[in-house]
Amino acid sequence: MPEGPSVRKFQQLTSPFVGQVVAKVGGSSRKINVNDLNALRLQDSQVHGKNLYLAFVAAEGSLGPTAEETVLQREAASGASSPAQGEQEQFCAPQTHPQASWLPFHFGLFGSVRANEFSRANKANKRGDWKDPIPRLVLHFESEGFLVFYNCRMHWCSSPRADPASDILSVEFHRGRALDALRAPDPVCYTLLDQRYFSGLGNIIKNEILYLAKIHPLTRGSLLALSDLEHLLDCAVEFSSAWLHSKLHGKRLHPQIYQKEQCPLGHAVVKGTLGPSGGFKRLTWWCPQCQPLVL
Repeated sequence: MPEGPSVRKFQQLTSPFVGQVVAKVGGSSRKINVNDLNALRLQDSQVHGKNLYLAFVAAEGSLGPTAEETVLQREAASGASSPAQGEQEQFCAPQTHPQASWLPFHFGLFGSVRANEFSRANKANKRGDWKDPIPRLVLHFESEGFLVFYNCRMHWCSSPRADPASDILSVEFHRGRALDALRAPDPVCYTLLDQRYFSGLGNIIKNEILYLAKIHPLTRGSLLALSDLEHLLDCAVEFSSAWLHSKLHGKRLHPQIYQKEQCPLGHAVVKGTLGPSGGFKRLTWWCPQCQPLVL
């Protein structure tokens, strides 16, 4: 799934549309009623970790109900004070907010945002068909420009769930709290993916910074010197910032270890699926010679 630098690139694509009114909507989303976005004004666009948040308000002079009012009217018409279990899987009503209703986007594998263009198939699927990806949401604005969202989950909420102190790309990122988390007696590759301390850090960043810091992914943080953990933290911030800079300037990422068979020094790379017991496992690449395990 897209990591912090990619989602910030998505936010840059949405920013020019802030202040514009939605003129037409489309998309395949079943989590929200996309028609509720008609005639709303895009008020704000923010990024927190791996999530993009768009704020919508009723456009000035709009005669139609807001998204929140529309959903409440639908529920009242059905005579239900709360949606049934089956309905809850299809529609999630926006929560009350005095100024705006926020629509957060969490992107899945190959999730993306495009401005004024649709994604086109670049290869045939398993059946041999050339089918373009189906947008989850399309927002056409009065300016005639449009935004397209692919492979993402959406739901209405009252405000962004944000902790800038945990966001590795935020100026408010709290290094001390992140260091405390890394010193736990857990493999560092588990801790780095904990969004409570490293919001926006994903599997690509994890692999790359562990190689840059020459740390084995299964080394427990409590066994590492503080200087090693501080260097790892420096690598996390610097690599993430450099990747974001590359994205904003249209340049591709050139990994040193992620999905590689050899490290830059020519050593054979090991691939494994690592993760906490009972938790989510992620593919991990490392060089046993450059990244020796500390016991």
